[in-house]
Amino acid sequence: MTFSEENYLKSIYHLTASTETEVSTNAIAEMMETKASSVTDMLKKLSEKDLVNYKKYQGVSLTDNGKLAAKMIVRKHRLWEVFLVEKLDFSWDEVHDIAEQLEHIKSEQLINRLDDFLGNPTEDPHGDPIPDANGRIVKIEKHLLSELIENQTGVCVGVKDTSSEFLKYLDKQEIALGSQIELLYKESFDLSVKIKIDGRELSISNKIASNLFVKLV
Repeated sequence: MTFSEENYLKSIYHLTASTETEVSTNAIAEMMETKASSVTDMLKKLSEKDLVNYKKYQGVSLTDNGKLAAKMIVRKHRLWEVFLVEKLDFSWDEVHDIAEQLEHIKSEQLINRLDDFLGNPTEDPHGDPIPDANGRIVKIEKHLLSELIENQTGVCVGVKDTSSEFLKYLDKQEIALGSQIELLYKESFDLSVKIKIDGRELSISNKIASNLFVKLV
């Protein structure tokens, strides 16, 4: 596959991962920041390779071959992110764009050795699951912090927004994966919340709370 084909597969995978439904060409175009006509041309190519199910004016979904291929791209991306953070001391807000380049390396042997070298991690630095060599994913039950009710407590296990700006904000507020967060109070007017995190109190907006995943404890 070309780099462009891999990027399309990964985008379709991310768009369908949470819904398990077909996605529109417009949704793909928006994610890829390109024209719908360009998406249509690419979908025809991917369909010919049995990587997507595509019919004009209908939704798009990945075939079994397409899902596995997409998972392998995601696997490479997230393993490289772990390597960059753990072994090269990059911060979690720096690694996405670098991993976007490294994910296109073709060597399966290299990626499997990288996986072993890192101790076979199941999550990347942002808490997203890493598929194993067979495409299996270990899923954990998690909730958005904004969905918790008062006096519930959870451990931060991931972020929904992986933008550099959001991750830098979390660093500034000393919110990280593994932080224990108790929801003390939810404001009915704007749904902002007061939380206790690692023993200190903090007020955050609904937007922030809606981008933090926690596992209830």
